[in-house]
Amino acid sequence: MGLKLLRLAATLLSPGAASPASGADAQGAVLRATAHHPSTAPPSAHHLDALLAFGRGSRLSAAALASAFTDRLRAAASGGGDAAVALKCLVALRVLLARGAFILRDQLLVALLRHPASGRNPLALAAFPLGRSFAAASWVRFSARLLEVLLLLPDASCDPDHLTALPNPRLVSELAAFASVAAAVRQAPPPSCAPQAHALVWEAVRLAEEDRVTAERNIAARVREMGERLDTLGLADAMELVCVLKRVEESAASPPEWKWAGLDEAVVADARRLRERAEEVLLRRTEQDRRLLRRDPAWSASARVAMLPARGGDGPAVRFGSSRWSGAVPSW
Repeated sequence: MGLKLLRLAATLLSPGAASPASGADAQGAVLRATAHHPSTAPPSAHHLDALLAFGRGSRLSAAALASAFTDRLRAAASGGGDAAVALKCLVALRVLLARGAFILRDQLLVALLRHPASGRNPLALAAFPLGRSFAAASWVRFSARLLEVLLLLPDASCDPDHLTALPNPRLVSELAAFASVAAAVRQAPPPSCAPQAHALVWEAVRLAEEDRVTAERNIAARVREMGERLDTLGLADAMELVCVLKRVEESAASPPEWKWAGLDEAVVADARRLRERAEEVLLRRTEQDRRLLRRDPAWSASARVAMLPARGGDGPAVRFGSSRWSGAVPSW
């Protein structure tokens, strides 16, 4: 009896035995959720729940679903392109990344990010054929690019305790990540159809607006936190912060007919004030470094001249500073 139980357990837990069934189930779930007809309807709640269930199983089932989505996207982008299927895939993926279990989100990240060796990128849909369904195809291009940016977001929080614990470089890096989302959303194409005529496109619009609101909230929280510690920034962090805040300011202006895509004016105003203060810090840090350079006797004492001939061996010597000095390289 014990031997039979062991054999049964080995059969049930065997990855090889579970793989074909998980793959077939995942393919079927993706096909049902992203069927071409009706071409203007988003994936139903029932089908999305079926997809989310793959995150409550094993890593194998989550990986099978991620693989099924990449195959479906690749097929939809081939030939003349099927904009309805591609946009349904992107809408479903956005929902899974927001609501899915950790194991499912983890497998989707692995499947969707650009492969470092092969360069394969399932979301490289910037040249998706516009075809007859211009509105849907335009939103396929936009949604794929936005999803690429969202995949690179850190696991971040607006909680003040979380932000206070972050070192300056990490805080600036997170601000830059959310500024990239705001800049991507600003590129949203105005739909050329009414919500009643193309619910699928307007579902993509709704999700993009959610992403803009989330990015806006995270940007505002990090701008406030950075304002509290601005005087602690070094030269490099201050320079990076100024560049990031300029990008935030550029995300304010939106086309008049598409006002929601830009950041809130109050958030942009706070970013502008912080950028002006950061520029003052940057000037002070630059001047401090110059003073240190002029006062540091180690630099003048340890400077050396390296005689390197020019081409052909006949040319002026090139002078280099000592490698022991770690400040900014002066101009000769």
